[in-house]
Amino acid sequence: MKIYWIKAQAPRRVLALVKHLELKAELIEATSMAGGLKSENYARLNPNLKAPTLVDGDFVLWESSAIMAYLCIKAGSDMWPAHNPAEQVEVLRWLSWNDCHWAPATGSFYFEHIVKATFGLGAPDRASLQDNVPELVQWAKVLDDYLADKTYVACGRLTIADFHLASMATYWRESEMPLEGFPNIVRWIDMLLRIPAWADPWPAKAN
Repeated sequence: MKIYWIKAQAPRRVLALVKHLELKAELIEATSMAGGLKSENYARLNPNLKAPTLVDGDFVLWESSAIMAYLCIKAGSDMWPAHNPAEQVEVLRWLSWNDCHWAPATGSFYFEHIVKATFGLGAPDRASLQDNVPELVQWAKVLDDYLADKTYVACGRLTIADFHLASMATYWRESEMPLEGFPNIVRWIDMLLRIPAWADPWPAKAN
């Protein structure tokens, strides 16, 4: 099994899951290949020209949520509840909420402070982020209120929903996201950072 990755939030959650589940996989940094994500060979695997991409024999899969579910099925892990439809719906609710609300709200902060620094794209444009604060606060309140009496976001245990939602918010301090007033989110993120695979998901050569 091969997983193509770059140092970004979607591959982060997949790599963390691989490490957490102790799965054997060849982890290939896509930017180290000739042509990188835009090469013809990679485009044949993932027409979106993005990462991550999973290749398992003749089976090719892109989109991190689907890859994470596949990895859980392969490992027999209930982080994706393959045999419990009611729990599947609960996890899917949060994956959808992330993609429609949380990721767009956090994404600009993550880009300005993390992506730019990672790929040498210049200094963060802090002024441009001011208009995004109300949206982030709006959705942070939803998540914070929900986590008031919960440790995890779904099913009462660690699931792929936690890794999915936390993938950009984990860097909230570095990204200068205004989350200080949301103690339940901060508690949840700090709890995840005590999981070794989440705290350091990257292959050794990327450190």
